[in-house]
Amino acid sequence: MGDIFIKIKRFYARGNVLTKLIFINVSVFLAVRLTLVAATLFGVDDGGFIRYLQMPSLPGEFVRQPWTILTYMFLHVDFIHILFNMLWMYWFGKIFLQFFNERHLGGIYVLGGIAGALMFMLSYNVFPYFREARHSLLMGASASVMAVVFAVAFYRKSYEINLLLIGKVKLIYLALFTLLIDLLSITSGNAGGHIAHIGGALFGILFAVQFQKGKDLTAFVNRLIDRCVNLTRRRPRMKVTYRRPETDMEYNARKQEEMKELDAILDKLKRSGYESLSADEKRALFNASRK
Repeated sequence: MGDIFIKIKRFYARGNVLTKLIFINVSVFLAVRLTLVAATLFGVDDGGFIRYLQMPSLPGEFVRQPWTILTYMFLHVDFIHILFNMLWMYWFGKIFLQFFNERHLGGIYVLGGIAGALMFMLSYNVFPYFREARHSLLMGASASVMAVVFAVAFYRKSYEINLLLIGKVKLIYLALFTLLIDLLSITSGNAGGHIAHIGGALFGILFAVQFQKGKDLTAFVNRLIDRCVNLTRRRPRMKVTYRRPETDMEYNARKQEEMKELDAILDKLKRSGYESLSADEKRALFNASRK
């Protein structure tokens, strides 16, 4: 049994952010389902503990449990729910990583989920239609997944995917079709879920538009995540090293090499356009514009 856990731990450690996000979602699902089974068998709880992980629609209740704006996006109880969310996350997460890096994926997952939660809470407290159902709860990764789908769809509008029985379809058309379904379903039994989808989709579009302008909306949340991770890590003993200062010749050689790289990026920009640049090339171009 110990070897199994060691292998799982190694698999998680070696995986990229996409693998880790799916792993966390599945792990939470299994933990919740096993807890529900045990609680039901012993007659301890009928699953009421889950409400402390779900995003509430009432602002007052949210203030008392603010952590739910993060926990809800990793919470699933129904097998079909998590199955389709993780399939979409895997398929479109792989496409996303063709144009962005892993930090972007992690950041947009979190921020897309937050955007969906806020849209859910706002709608349930603004529209009179939801007055009788104002005390509602939200869970699932759908808003986060929608943010990923719409980010890559609006960043690379010409990208095509193959659909069974249909053939090649531009990803942006599939994204807009799902958005239309959500808009038509906001008065259905799963109104909260569809509203959260719209919030995640809107954030995905905003991320893509701003990224094309050289602005990374996930930078802040990634810095925050880094700080939280660093707090849990053991700090290594301080090792003092002495670096010899650069000579004028070394400085000029380094600057000349940097200019060559920048010129190559600018030539590629002129030939193929901004969308042809890799994430590292865009970052280098953005950093150069700030100097």
